[in-house]
Amino acid sequence: MNKIIKQIEDTKLISQIERVVPFHGYLSTGAFIGIQMFNIAKQILDLQNEERIYATCETYNCIPDAFQILGGATIGNKGLKIIDCGKMAVVINRHVPPDETSARGIRIYLDPNKTQKYPRLHAWYLNTQKVPHEEAIYDLQKAGEDVYSYEMVNVDVPIKQAKCVAVCKRCGEYFVCKDEETLCNTCTA
Repeated sequence: MNKIIKQIEDTKLISQIERVVPFHGYLSTGAFIGIQMFNIAKQILDLQNEERIYATCETYNCIPDAFQILGGATIGNKGLKIIDCGKMAVVINRHVPPDETSARGIRIYLDPNKTQKYPRLHAWYLNTQKVPHEEAIYDLQKAGEDVYSYEMVNVDVPIKQAKCVAVCKRCGEYFVCKDEETLCNTCTA
């Protein structure tokens, strides 16, 4: 893997890799894809450093880690959602004022029609043969943005509800309730 990293001349990309790898555990193909998707979104949406973003990843695999580390979008701060559709895709939008109910965003995906130009990456993506991460990342680095497609989208922004805390009528524990619930999720399951 060091051989691949040494071939990268972009110091910003190297810095991003150095930040993501300790969190993810190693430089996987999916983590590298997440870094590239983050950079595409940042450029297209003209996101400034430290600007609050929201990301909805369409896979649990690897991609979300780049958005957590580079964009500060986490599940805990409600900046990261994962809707596992099994797709190498993500929707990113910037923070909007509390009174707005939609935001302009971008949906980026790894496009198999475009990965065909890079046989090892294409084989890795379609899982038609075992391709080491180093080889797939080499192709990704060489291809840059050319293997991605994107579209501008409108993202619905939910209205923040007032927090309601109640005591569960069954177990007696406090829980954050919605509407006028009297049982926590554990007791209703």
